[in-house]
Amino acid sequence: MVATGQTYAMSAETSADSGLEFTGPIWYWRGPSPYFFLRVPADESEDLLELGAEVSYGWGMIPVEVTLQGLTWETSLWPKDGGYLVPIRAHVRKKLAIDADDVVTLQLTVAQRHGRAVNTEPRD
Repeated sequence: MVATGQTYAMSAETSADSGLEFTGPIWYWRGPSPYFFLRVPADESEDLLELGAEVSYGWGMIPVEVTLQGLTWETSLWPKDGGYLVPIRAHVRKKLAIDADDVVTLQLTVAQRHGRAVNTEPRD
């Protein structure tokens, strides 16, 4: 887990140049507010938990930038059962034609928001 400038990035290899990448199935939660998620693996969740105190804006939520099949958006990781969930928004699922039980690979980078520093460097 490393800090890079004003944006935090991490990976299994702890490389400063790459974010976290993992693969897993999309799953549907039918609770009061139905949503689709991808669970962050346990080892990566442990690293995120350590970083969370520095970047969380409350309730253990960790702001991230997520890239899935070339589409990038900002969201926050949801803490759940000692780990984290990546919420997959409806417009993302529809645009990428993904659904529950689809196995996907995504990349995420932890970034500060909500009144804290945000990486303002232009994208390539």
